[in-house]
Amino acid sequence: MTLDVGVSEELAHAPTAPTDDADAPRDGKKKFPVSQVIGPLVLLALFIGLWYLMHSWGLRYFFDKDGHRLIPTPTRVWHDTVIRPIARERYIEGIKWTGIVAYGGLLITIVVGISLAIVMSQAKWAESAIYPYLVALQAIPVLAVVPIIYSIFGGGLAPRFFVVIMIAFFPIVTNTLFGLNSADAGQHDLFTLRGASRWTRLVKLQLPAAMPNIFTGFRISAGLSVIGAVVGEQFFRTGSKPGVGIIMDLYRTKGNYPPLWGGIIIASGIGIITFFVFGIISKLVVGHWHEAQRGTS
Repeated sequence: MTLDVGVSEELAHAPTAPTDDADAPRDGKKKFPVSQVIGPLVLLALFIGLWYLMHSWGLRYFFDKDGHRLIPTPTRVWHDTVIRPIARERYIEGIKWTGIVAYGGLLITIVVGISLAIVMSQAKWAESAIYPYLVALQAIPVLAVVPIIYSIFGGGLAPRFFVVIMIAFFPIVTNTLFGLNSADAGQHDLFTLRGASRWTRLVKLQLPAAMPNIFTGFRISAGLSVIGAVVGEQFFRTGSKPGVGIIMDLYRTKGNYPPLWGGIIIASGIGIITFFVFGIISKLVVGHWHEAQRGTS
């Protein structure tokens, strides 16, 4: 007992080593890194400069093509896509239908994918039986099964939803399964000693530990869902609900390249926004308690 008291007093009077928090602002507010803004702006400026270069010289020099027609300037793309009312109204309507297909398909994929990953994590035989077919689903070229999808679902939104689910399914299942199986072994032993049920172990240990991996799968599949929606629209051109992909294909057939490039930028913007929205939700849900989030803010 005397030894414990002496050690405690010695540790209490010992000089403490400086920590990383000593350099932190005294008001407790984190400084926003300017590099997070400057870096993307510099790359954007370089991209626009390269765009102008390919328009005026590069495409003709490297490929013997008419760069003025195939790669219009950013200002021309802006004018013909946003300023002109016909293209603007078409794309506004197209964004609505593309968003419905992309986000609706993503929601279905999240519900089914997480449920399947939970089943696979609870039964190794199910993981061994299902996983090869998930890999096969990921490896199937969408173009090869377009006739089959069309013969089953016909036109409209149903085949587009199917393409989104088909493309976005694999990352959610694999990331969720990896997170569920990566819970700390010591914590598993503690739950076993406490006699916890399988449901308690899943809800209070595995799912919280898997949250960073789950949201990683969400962010990957969010971008893929937009790609799947646009690709599905270009494959299944029938129906009265034209999305961004159908409008892009319309301008391609007419040889009107400025609004076609505008559609590419719009589709990319939808994917980027969706990716960052899930990143923000991930930080709000997971917070800073997990080591995977400690260097990201």
